[in-house]
Amino acid sequence: MIIYSSTKQSFIQDFEEGCLAKKLHRTLTDKYRRVGQSEIQSWQTSLSYMANVMRDIAIPDKAGIAIEYIVPNTQKRVDFIITGQDYTNKEHVIIVELKQWSEAFKVADKDNIVSTYLGGGLREVTHPSYQAWSYCSLIKNFNEDAQNRPIELHPCSFLHNFDKAIAPELRDSIYDDILSISPMFTLGQMNGLRQFIKDFISKPDATQIMNSIEHGKLKPSKTLQDSILNMLKDNKEFILIDDQKVEFERIKNAALNAIRNNEKTVYIIRGGPGTGKSVVAINLLAECIGAGLMAQYITANAAPRNVYSAMLQKEYKKSVINALFASSGSFHSRFKNTLQVAIVDEAHRLKEKSGMYQNEGEDQVKEIINASIFSVFFIDRNQRVTFKDAGTIDKIIKFATDQNALIYEGALESQFRCNGSDGYLAWLDNVLQIAETANYDGFEGDYDFKIFDNPNDMFTAIKEKNTPNNKARILAGYCWNWNKNGKNTNLVKDIQIPEHNFAISWNLGNSSTYAIDDSIDEAGCIHTTQGLEFEYVGVIIGDDLRYENGKLIVDISKRAKTDQSIKGIKKLFKEDPEKAQIIANEIVKNTYRTLMTRGQKGCYIYCTNKKLSDYFKLAFNHQLRYTYELPHTQIEAHPLVADTLSLDPDVLKSKPHKI
Repeated sequence: MIIYSSTKQSFIQDFEEGCLAKKLHRTLTDKYRRVGQSEIQSWQTSLSYMANVMRDIAIPDKAGIAIEYIVPNTQKRVDFIITGQDYTNKEHVIIVELKQWSEAFKVADKDNIVSTYLGGGLREVTHPSYQAWSYCSLIKNFNEDAQNRPIELHPCSFLHNFDKAIAPELRDSIYDDILSISPMFTLGQMNGLRQFIKDFISKPDATQIMNSIEHGKLKPSKTLQDSILNMLKDNKEFILIDDQKVEFERIKNAALNAIRNNEKTVYIIRGGPGTGKSVVAINLLAECIGAGLMAQYITANAAPRNVYSAMLQKEYKKSVINALFASSGSFHSRFKNTLQVAIVDEAHRLKEKSGMYQNEGEDQVKEIINASIFSVFFIDRNQRVTFKDAGTIDKIIKFATDQNALIYEGALESQFRCNGSDGYLAWLDNVLQIAETANYDGFEGDYDFKIFDNPNDMFTAIKEKNTPNNKARILAGYCWNWNKNGKNTNLVKDIQIPEHNFAISWNLGNSSTYAIDDSIDEAGCIHTTQGLEFEYVGVIIGDDLRYENGKLIVDISKRAKTDQSIKGIKKLFKEDPEKAQIIANEIVKNTYRTLMTRGQKGCYIYCTNKKLSDYFKLAFNHQLRYTYELPHTQIEAHPLVADTLSLDPDVLKSKPHKI
């Protein structure tokens, strides 16, 4: 979507008459989102420099100008685009990334990353020239018109306030590669930018190049299609087994039929931990991209997106692969059926409102269904772990029905995590009093489960398991504050257990891929591990869960003050204490269930509450007398759980059916 489109002549006239910023503001607000005063001021400043650049008489008056072009299926906005032809009539597009920075610094240990002052602090961001190049790459890789027409795209950046003599670090030799293909122009280099434009554009835009790109069909390029399929080939992390393969083929056929018939279709896949929901989802992404369909893998939680995109990055740069992965919070601004295939993993984590302040959009389930022709939701009703989690099967069915969509359902039942031990999962549901099962007095199988009395001993055991292949981690309940001043160093030990002289840091804030980093000396939380798996996990169960007088007690007040997952529950405790406690029980127990099912081969635990540790020991050693405390009627009283239980599990076990 283009917010402003005109010619060079009209652009300069709009600027000189003082109506350019107003036009941008009006169009962006009407079509996309609200605009703050700071953004308006930014336009006025940066576009005044671009108006001066474009006043060169050698740049044709009828050259095309586009401002704030929103790259489809992303939240990326291209600042300034110039289109036209050279003397041989070849079509050219120049993309200019505008920055008002006055200083910035190199980041030597990361590829094409710099640091600058934004939002009141020093933050790491991509180099402006890399940013411009990435936009060219996105357009070329996902726009059929840009692929088929002989259009040449040229990126550059313009930092009009940046004095290279005072702050030369953005031209350090570590950025030579990107600067060679995407030059950077700074304060006093306006003539250099003019010449860069004139090198490619000497004739007007007689073919409306940008309009063609704007209306071009979204389609992954052939090289990207081939590359994504090759990335998964023979990768044991993504091999489909048993019912994973069966459901994959069913979903794939339903997706192809939906696109072929242009018929909105919704597919719901229920599956517990370790059944391969994410494996099927990533294979679907690759298959759809390989078939030339525009598909995205979507989650509310950033950790799975970041890890899987990193695993797929080989010859392609991060920006291209990341375009295949989307946040569930990005769909409130998308138009109907703009995406062909939406693959929603961890659908139980979907929220109602989006945005930093949870004040944008209506409901993420509704918005994803609206924005896609075909959508598939992978869901586990027992993995709700935050107060804001609102994804349910009933809600998906409701919004799908409202949009007259075909609805299919299926299930993944086979257990491929926890050494395939359904008994362990059933026992865990019972011992955490999440669901009554036949495995209340233990489980059979060779899943490696151990209970430690000292967290240091557990940490030592997990480090030994991590040595061969970096696939073991320490995880913890969110009962310790994440120290803001120590977020980027493991020298600051957030988690302290003084009686055992044990201390460890939370996962570092300057990495988004904790699960595959060299991070054995850090503890992961629910937000960095849900949807991912390891071979072994060591789980620290904090004071939010204890055992008293023969009962499990959930104490949400023991959660860390920095834990945003329970934001809003204190207010609910004042308004409706009974309902709040039911939700608190669900969140805390589901959190530990999720953490304790991340390990494929084993789970070790340490409990800060000794009576809870003793309770686990009795249960594990077949010595616990059966006392299931949570009545079924109480579970049904919770609307989030009740609506998912209302579906017949025997129906879900059968082949997909149309409602």
